[in-house]
Amino acid sequence: MYLEAEKKKEFFAQYGKSEKDTGSIEGQIALFTFRIQHLTQHVRGMKNDKFTERSLVRLVGKRRRLLDYLKDKDVVKYRELIKQLGIRK
Repeated sequence: MYLEAEKKKEFFAQYGKSEKDTGSIEGQIALFTFRIQHLTQHVRGMKNDKFTERSLVRLVGKRRRLLDYLKDKDVVKYRELIKQLGIRK
């Protein structure tokens, strides 16, 4: 499996408040970004995999909604997180 429990703990420890706080917005956005990157590579190789493509679009939408919420709540954290993850260009 590409995403194990140890890897998830690292994401929440690095981007969230602690490794046990799996509900932090920053940690969830980082986790979604990792999953989006992984699925993007898969879809590029398997062009006819429409189910994964749809899952990827839904995941991007979830991340977008969380980013919008974070931007409304705290613009400074939003900008820091985007810079760390390299989402925007």
